Amino acid sequence: MRRTAPQPPAGAAPVGGPGPAPLEEQQAGAGPTGHAPRQRLLTEFEFELPRGYVDDSGTVHRHGVMRLATARDELVPLRDVRVQENPAYLSVVLLGRVITRLGTLPMVHDGVVENLFASDLAFLQDFYRQVNAEGHTRASVTCPHCEKPFEVELGGSRLGES
Repeated sequence: MRRTAPQPPAGAAPVGGPGPAPLEEQQAGAGPTGHAPRQRLLTEFEFELPRGYVDDSGTVHRHGVMRLATARDELVPLRDVRVQENPAYLSVVLLGRVITRLGTLPMVHDGVVENLFASDLAFLQDFYRQVNAEGHTRASVTCPHCEKPFEVELGGSRLGES
């Protein structure tokens, strides 16, 4: 089972295929003028849900895209009555704002998120945290056998691979 679309281990991929880490240098614009190369910030990241969202017709939607959250994305849900009554609902509303595509669904909203399987919700919460809080989808881990530390790519690895 893939956690996300295949990507190189160096960083998360932009929508449209494998690519570099979220902040990359581009040579366009750099030249003999002495200007530093421009930087491009990747704002969308592909993922694949462990189980998938099942719509009313029984179609399973697993592949999606999440964009980076803005301050507004994190503030607006705090005014939502459902969040005020139940703070645990915050992640549902927030994910409904930042998931831009899920399978062939015409629109992703909090109603879709609240009908995800618990394992998919947990995956998306972790993916959101990795992309937004840490700025990448790599995680430091320790081998349970030899206790050697290493990094795994959450945004492009297959389970069990490092």
